[in-house]
Amino acid sequence: MFMPAGKTEFMSLGPLGFGAAPIGNLYAEVGDDAAHAALDAAWRSSIRYFDTAPFYGHGLSERRLGDAFASWPRAEFAVSTKVGRVIESDASRAAKINDGFAVSGSRAVFDYSRAGVRRSFEASLRRLRLEHVDILLLHDVGRQTHGERHAEMLAQALDAALPEMARLREEGLVRTIGIGVNEQDVCLEILPRFDLDCILLAGRYTLLEQRAARELLGEAQRRGVKIIAAGPYNSGLLGDARGPGATYNYAPVEAPTLARARAIYAICAEAGVDTGAAALQFPLAHPAVATVVAGLRSAAEVESAAQRRDTSIPPALWRQLQHAGLLASDAAVPSP
Repeated sequence: MFMPAGKTEFMSLGPLGFGAAPIGNLYAEVGDDAAHAALDAAWRSSIRYFDTAPFYGHGLSERRLGDAFASWPRAEFAVSTKVGRVIESDASRAAKINDGFAVSGSRAVFDYSRAGVRRSFEASLRRLRLEHVDILLLHDVGRQTHGERHAEMLAQALDAALPEMARLREEGLVRTIGIGVNEQDVCLEILPRFDLDCILLAGRYTLLEQRAARELLGEAQRRGVKIIAAGPYNSGLLGDARGPGATYNYAPVEAPTLARARAIYAICAEAGVDTGAAALQFPLAHPAVATVVAGLRSAAEVESAAQRRDTSIPPALWRQLQHAGLLASDAAVPSP
């Protein structure tokens, strides 16, 4: 087992990571065979980074990953999971969709205490069948999640959860620590107050929008904190090769956002480029970004994402998007 002493150099994760919320039955059931086929396809496609959480299917995503990990060489893949919620049995939870996942008989409870972090992490290790994880993230700290309790929960994160995560890093059970969130503001609150290795930021630095992460990316680069750019398709809005999807930020898309997405699709079509490929590759150009994580549900989705990862995109596309005001003029763009 590796034994890091404090903050370590951030590992290489490759350009594309496997977001494992969908194989935790996100919004709809995924059978065991389909989930395992997706993971097998990821391995064949040279995807070697997998992001999960206890929240994803109340442990189901982690258990399915653990099945795959048992047959893979441990030194050849990296995994991140999260703390901040503990999963408890609850027979009253019998609805078809529970916390956004097609699971029943359990509930997820926020717990940012030291004991809660330790309890959650140890349960994750059992489900993943691992002795250590590469990245441990504090899940969903922020005002969007906690509303009026934000100040209270942030204080507990800074005083208890993050210090306990740092202790796990010192014990050699975790290589790097960070937070996994959907908003910039809480990142800017935490960065000056706690020494993070990385931030998983979902949906805020994408082909569709960059302004919501602009300040954070600059601050992360100054501090040597790596960004894991998740949700490159903005909840499915940019995921379909045929045209914009119907959802954005896990909700029905509003007209102005849909119009912007349609304009992006039109320029990509004119250039002969799959919009999903442009969406997947764009965040990687920023020097603070370590990898892009896309949620993947099936072998077909994995194979599509891998093809998009490997697609050659003409540099003129980025210039056309900038000229149309759809990308910031000073945005970092991929080079050929």
